[in-house]
Amino acid sequence: MANENTSYTNLLISFPPRPIKSEEDFEKTQVIVDKLLDKGSLTEEEQDYLFVLGMLIHEYEEHLDLVPDIYGVELLKVLIEETNLKQKDLVPIFKTESIVSDVLKGKRNLTVEHIQKLGEFFKVSPSVFFPANSSKHFSEVA
Repeated sequence: MANENTSYTNLLISFPPRPIKSEEDFEKTQVIVDKLLDKGSLTEEEQDYLFVLGMLIHEYEEHLDLVPDIYGVELLKVLIEETNLKQKDLVPIFKTESIVSDVLKGKRNLTVEHIQKLGEFFKVSPSVFFPANSSKHFSEVA
């Protein structure tokens, strides 16, 4: 039993687990995790240590903003690409393909009606199509 304790203690001494506060901390912790995983068969102490490091990594990743906030037309462009749509697929929302094109190029603003229909079409809250910084980028008139 003393040997098992010493093994865990040695792991703690070799790389003391601490909250991950930076990308550098994350990378250092990931190197230790990778070394343990590459080892294959782990002792109970190594498994416990790996679990602790995994919790620290998980907590760090939970607090990261991995997906930047995207709103308005930029989000629309991403949704079109992700769902493999063509501009003509959005004609029922915008009435003509040229309006779709102008909105995507920033030549026209989204209207309230467009925003409502886009929300229904993509099954998301219409609020995600409002620009991030103000409401001046859309108009009441189509």
